[in-house]
Amino acid sequence: MSPCRLTNRQFQIKIQDMLAVIKTGGKQYLVAPGDKIKVEKLTASEKGDVVFDEVLLIEKNSKVELGDPFIKGVPVLAKVIKDGKAKKLIVFKYHSKTRYRKKQGHRQPFTEVEITKIG
Repeated sequence: MSPCRLTNRQFQIKIQDMLAVIKTGGKQYLVAPGDKIKVEKLTASEKGDVVFDEVLLIEKNSKVELGDPFIKGVPVLAKVIKDGKAKKLIVFKYHSKTRYRKKQGHRQPFTEVEITKIG
């Protein structure tokens, strides 16, 4: 067995000819055409299109272009698949010796998008 083993995602990234790093919802995502990612809730309608203008980095045919802070004129196009909520998380606050207990649930809304085109 080879000591250099690639995970499935790393292998897919290696064979892609185009990659981009986009910023949305305060987070950064490494995307390639055909990827499905869950991002923070967007206002776009379901089954509609969305354009990510905040592109931080693009790699095409082993040539890397880095933005300062963003690359202008190279949007990433995506198609909205669905809106939803993540699994429920329990937020439990507790102070000992003061009889303070507070239990609260939270479900983070998200939008699942499929990257269709870079640039």
